[in-house]
Amino acid sequence: MKIWYSRPTAKLRRGGGDRRSTIALCKKMPRFPSWQPELTDDGSFTFFSEEFGEHFHSRAGAKQEALHKFVQATQLAYRAQRPALRLLDVCYGLGYNTAAALTTIAEVNPACQVELYGLEVDASVPRAAIAPELLTIWSPPVQAILRDLAQNHQCQRETLKATILLGDARQTIQTLRQQGFRADVVFFDPFSPRRCPQLWTVEFFSEVAACLAPDGVLATYSRSACVRSALLAAGFCIGTIPPRAHALSHQWSEGTVAAFQPDGLIPLSPMEQEHLQTRAAIPYRDPHLSDAAAAILARHHQEQARSPLASTSSWRRRWQID
Repeated sequence: MKIWYSRPTAKLRRGGGDRRSTIALCKKMPRFPSWQPELTDDGSFTFFSEEFGEHFHSRAGAKQEALHKFVQATQLAYRAQRPALRLLDVCYGLGYNTAAALTTIAEVNPACQVELYGLEVDASVPRAAIAPELLTIWSPPVQAILRDLAQNHQCQRETLKATILLGDARQTIQTLRQQGFRADVVFFDPFSPRRCPQLWTVEFFSEVAACLAPDGVLATYSRSACVRSALLAAGFCIGTIPPRAHALSHQWSEGTVAAFQPDGLIPLSPMEQEHLQTRAAIPYRDPHLSDAAAAILARHHQEQARSPLASTSSWRRRWQID
């Protein structure tokens, strides 16, 4: 979940740990030009993207986010009881979603035959993420898989065939569609819609839909109305990822789950349904899957300005959202 808009200070530390030891650990790690490890609250690490102005993961914990918003949200443990499983990790990044998935599958059904594709635009990110100190949160077999994928962009094991496709995901997804790949589970994890609108459009979601099995499921951290309306326009049914206990009023959802049938999806609340009737729900468009982010944002702004839908601010006041 890529929602941090400012850099954390040196106060970021492992929960309950010693600040000096945390800083010393970070100093030991190899430095890449743009990827300096930063600790999250559960002891796992993330990077900050200068290009997008966001971190790759939630401040509450990178590993916990992968488990809660992707692995658990897609009911992967249940699906892993099958003899074979196909996974698509859109925006592979540090590989946390893939690692959490492989860990869960190995626990539930070690014999499950897994075929996995990760889409990633920047090969330096997974390479930076295999520094030894960053890998310790995963089992040795998963660590080895992450290293193979980062270094060779592919990994073959007795029960795993995994590949990272490098490049603009709008093009690499078309390669998968043409190959007839159909995922049982899709982890959808780009930077936020306003920072990376080109991967949240109706047209891109339509490409993803073409790569999803009839009973497949997609999960994303985003609860944005524009994302949900784009999913609907691409032919999905959608459900919410409910907030955990003690959530604040503005934490009314932790993301979105999508599938071709509503069975098993947690319905949107009345508040979330009403959100889809505001100008915030106008989706991003990229007709030829090639526009720059600025062009997509400008088109979106123009559509919102012409829209007769209710303002999002009135919706927030109605539901007392801070």
